[in-house]
Amino acid sequence: MYAVIKTGGKQYRVQPGDTIVVEKLDGDAGAELKFDSVLMLGGDNGVTVGAPLVDGAFVGATLIETRKGEKIKIFKKIRRQGYRRTNGHRQMESVLRITGIEGAGQSAKWDGKVELITKAEINLRARGLATRGATSSLGSTETVVTEADGADVKAAVVESSAPAKKAPAKKKAAPKAEAAGDEA
Repeated sequence: MYAVIKTGGKQYRVQPGDTIVVEKLDGDAGAELKFDSVLMLGGDNGVTVGAPLVDGAFVGATLIETRKGEKIKIFKKIRRQGYRRTNGHRQMESVLRITGIEGAGQSAKWDGKVELITKAEINLRARGLATRGATSSLGSTETVVTEADGADVKAAVVESSAPAKKAPAKKKAAPKAEAAGDEA
């Protein structure tokens, strides 16, 4: 089952279990949200289109995090006039996990567990700086059980988002050239 919802002036096609990024919504991480502006429902019984909204339909979601989005650059130029202006900003956005859809005599729920993992932690995991076994907060130490031998290993999660610097490689000494007169 899927639904088309409207929020922040945009429309999103969602299914239970989807993670979507929308314009900033009020609420703290873990808050339950309910969208009643459902434009269309689709499922096994066919498609139900609203006029303009489907009556009694709603989509449930959980707010995972509110963060700043990607950088947007605004560059203005008038050629041959010496006029150049650069500006930019980072828009606030909310990350949502769709947990359920109800309406038109149908309902669909997501059976998974909503984890409140931020984008910063996902980036750390992608670079191998955070472990994948357990959730953690930045800067904490956690215990992870390795599957191979079952030994406990302490892993520190790095708080910095900059990549680790590598030590400079040692240069190999070039073989000394023999004098031109020594060739025989």
